[in-house]
Amino acid sequence: MTRPIVGIIGNTALINDRFPVHETGTMVSEAIAEVSGCIPMIIPPDPGWMTVAELMESCDGFLLPGGRPNVHPSEYGDEETEAHGTFDRKRDAIALELVRACVATGQPIFGICRGFQEIAVAMGSTLHPEIRELPGRRNHRMPVDVSLEEGFSNRHKVSLAAGGRFARLFGAEEVETNSLHGQGILEAGPRIVIEGRADDGTAEAIYVKDAPGFTMSVQWHPEHRAAQDPVSRPLFEAFGHSVRSWAIARRGAVKVA
Repeated sequence: MTRPIVGIIGNTALINDRFPVHETGTMVSEAIAEVSGCIPMIIPPDPGWMTVAELMESCDGFLLPGGRPNVHPSEYGDEETEAHGTFDRKRDAIALELVRACVATGQPIFGICRGFQEIAVAMGSTLHPEIRELPGRRNHRMPVDVSLEEGFSNRHKVSLAAGGRFARLFGAEEVETNSLHGQGILEAGPRIVIEGRADDGTAEAIYVKDAPGFTMSVQWHPEHRAAQDPVSRPLFEAFGHSVRSWAIARRGAVKVA
């Protein structure tokens, strides 16, 4: 059997402001293929074309990556404002239902940036449209007018709960990460466990309490240089291990990359 398949929830975008496409960052696919050891497959986020049940049957795990559009505030009980930015309601419809279904069954899910926020919202959390506007918070957005490498470079420390899942995985209670987001968790849902916070208190690492499968998610972007980074690599390796275990349990032995 081939390597297990990780479905990567795509984003809706326009090429040259006119040609609609579904996309995700190359770094995400590279991290899944080369570090997680799985086959990356981009999923067009349109609930009119597929059901969540079909996706779960077709894929062994799911990665919910970052994206410019934000989760619509109606999904967590707020009114839409200009500060909430742009939206992708079709991705909302696919991703939030998918998260709840995977949490229930134990199928592995891994959220990054917007994906982190999708998992938080699906489990009852609220978001703030601009974390930097809260008292004592820093600007977590990507710096402007810098190179891609500079934009994805580490910008702050994340403190991890002693003895928690993330600290055990990283072998440390403090790590350095990049920061490329505007929104963040305001109030965590009852099943969202926050194990990592930036130095200004912003939630950065979470998992879903009592979920039978992998739900570890981060607000930063570990896909950047995932194979070389001492924080990113174990995160993608752990996700890949969980996906392979799910595939083995469901379909028998899989080829290990």
